[in-house]
Amino acid sequence: MYHRTGAYGLPLPFTPGLEGGGYVAALGEGVTGFAVGDEVAWKSVPGSYADLVVADANEFVPVPEKVAVETAAAVMLQGLTAHYLCNSVYDVQEGDTVIVHAAAGGVGLLLTQMVKYKGGKVIGTVSTDAKAELARQNGTDHVLRYEGFGAKARELTGGEGVAAVYDGVGKTTFDEGLEALRPRGVMALFGQASGPVPPVDPQRLHKGGSLVLTRPTLGDFTRTREEYLARAADVFQMIEDDNLLVRVGETFRLEEAPEAHELLQARKTTAKLLLIP
Repeated sequence: MYHRTGAYGLPLPFTPGLEGGGYVAALGEGVTGFAVGDEVAWKSVPGSYADLVVADANEFVPVPEKVAVETAAAVMLQGLTAHYLCNSVYDVQEGDTVIVHAAAGGVGLLLTQMVKYKGGKVIGTVSTDAKAELARQNGTDHVLRYEGFGAKARELTGGEGVAAVYDGVGKTTFDEGLEALRPRGVMALFGQASGPVPPVDPQRLHKGGSLVLTRPTLGDFTRTREEYLARAADVFQMIEDDNLLVRVGETFRLEEAPEAHELLQARKTTAKLLLIP
């Protein structure tokens, strides 16, 4: 969606899509580690809205036998994003309270489970009653609507503020999120579903108590093959151990991609959408 709207610009023309799952149909000369028929998944192969994709073998990871390939396709971008957010951008410690925006969305559902697995507490924001119920079922400790969430989060933490805000919404939530942080808290702005955040005066970080503001992206947290494989293996292991439930919201035929985009842009989705060639 960000590519289509120009938020993350690409040279035109381009075929959308970055992530997916499937099986190896053919191997290039000299490729090792994979065999024809192996189930694989990937997070960043341009042009993945397709029946067949071609890329360097290092872009793919093996899917364990106990993980369905549809589940692997659904978890790659959002699951690895959730993993780096709560393990590397801000490493959640037992007893920490964090805010997860869009707690019933694709990243939000996975991130909440990972934070809970690490012993943290989650204040989740949602926009509807149905999403609030899904967030509660997913283990969110406190479910809030977006209006006034910052002040309510401070109340819930006894005035201290939260350790981190994981914000994939952007423009409409950013300011309140900064106000909700405890001293030395981390604002992880990893998306902009509501639009880009205007320029920020660094003095606001000083005023808030030596706050940290970062704009992370998955590519920088899977820079090496080893890190990519390790993160994917961690996520797949959580699925195998029943510590991570991957929800697929709806499935669409490949030619129905515009309908899927409309739902995403209107923020009417919960969990992950899949396109089936």
